[in-house]
Amino acid sequence: MSPFLFWTFAVLMVLFGISVVAQSNPVASALSLVVSFIALAALYVSLDAFFLGIIQILVYAGAVMVLFLFIIMLLDLRAGHQEHARPTTIAGGVLIALLFVGQLATVLSHFPAGRGIPPALSAPVQDVQSVGHLLFTSYNLPFQIAATLVLVATIGVVVLSKRELQ
Repeated sequence: MSPFLFWTFAVLMVLFGISVVAQSNPVASALSLVVSFIALAALYVSLDAFFLGIIQILVYAGAVMVLFLFIIMLLDLRAGHQEHARPTTIAGGVLIALLFVGQLATVLSHFPAGRGIPPALSAPVQDVQSVGHLLFTSYNLPFQIAATLVLVATIGVVVLSKRELQ
């Protein structure tokens, strides 16, 4: 991937990530998160991690965001009234942001610069096959438990919403 495309997707991901937090409308925030997930998937594809890129779109931008939008619509969340932030709150937020940037600069300064492109792998990696094999052999029980928990949570949300409507 060309550096121009990398920086385009990286900037899109960061801008829409900021938009997720800055939006007062929860539906617009969720849709901004979808665009951020798609930009992240493009970055995965640029790193030749095609499986992760496709899973990023299918699972997160698809299933999880549909679930979030379903819950937002079900709870009938509307944009709340805007409260004016106090100066102490703004000063605290700016202080935390500056401390975070300082800590990030300190950590990054201790890493050596890149040493060039790593050598290519000798054999192609069968990531889909290895993930599927691990998922259905070693991690079959945790996979089934997680699926059951998601099903029970979805049924619980529907039952609770039906009870409130009556």
